Amino acid sequence: MSSDFAGKVVVVTGATSGIGRATARRFAESGASVVAVGRKQDALAEVANEIESAGGLAFAIQADLCTSDAPRDVVGRAIDHWEGVDVLVNAAGHIASGTIETTVLDAWDKMLDINLRSVFRLMQEALPSLLQRRGNIVNVSSVTGLRSFPGVLSYCVSKAGLDQLTRCAALELAAKGVRINAVNPGVVVTEIHKRGGMNEADYAAFLEHSKSTHPLGRVGNTREIADLIAFLASDRASWITGATYSIDGGRALTCAR
Repeated sequence: MSSDFAGKVVVVTGATSGIGRATARRFAESGASVVAVGRKQDALAEVANEIESAGGLAFAIQADLCTSDAPRDVVGRAIDHWEGVDVLVNAAGHIASGTIETTVLDAWDKMLDINLRSVFRLMQEALPSLLQRRGNIVNVSSVTGLRSFPGVLSYCVSKAGLDQLTRCAALELAAKGVRINAVNPGVVVTEIHKRGGMNEADYAAFLEHSKSTHPLGRVGNTREIADLIAFLASDRASWITGATYSIDGGRALTCAR
């Protein structure tokens, strides 16, 4: 792997599974000192051990990002440990089913808390260090931020909000040298749908059906998303900001079916 991030400190939320975990490992392979953030202590220890066993550097922080003190605490501990933050990757997220008729307020609030509000707060907390080090942010959004999908109303809204947060903040900070971008994956094999309520059989059927809804004929894998995130955070993408990058096998090009 390259040494694109040698000497850089990268904070990755949602680092215990899925895209976040793959991203933490990807940055470590490229020389970064990785701050892995997640809710589950055992899984965090596994991620840190994977990184360190491969010769990388990891610092694990257990946190529920929806609590009032967590965003400030995470960024503060990262800076105390490694003196700054060069890249913030907001990969923590949640999905759940629900329509305009069935979504209750508590479920709506929970979705926006983790997928949008916590990201906003982490961005604000990390900004002083990012400005000082001319760093950047990559937010993990979704194809649902760009297109409408039935049955996951609050998730779609949270990701559309995240995309607009990305664009607005990128415009405001461009003159100060801080870039902000987002990636918008289609269906990727992770645990998020099962954590959102799908059982094994339904998830297997969903993945099979998704082969027909993605024009390239397959679903994605976490490493593909991590590679794009690493590119957008690297100096090779130094003239890219405010982008919401589709990485979805062509899914966003299609009509509903």
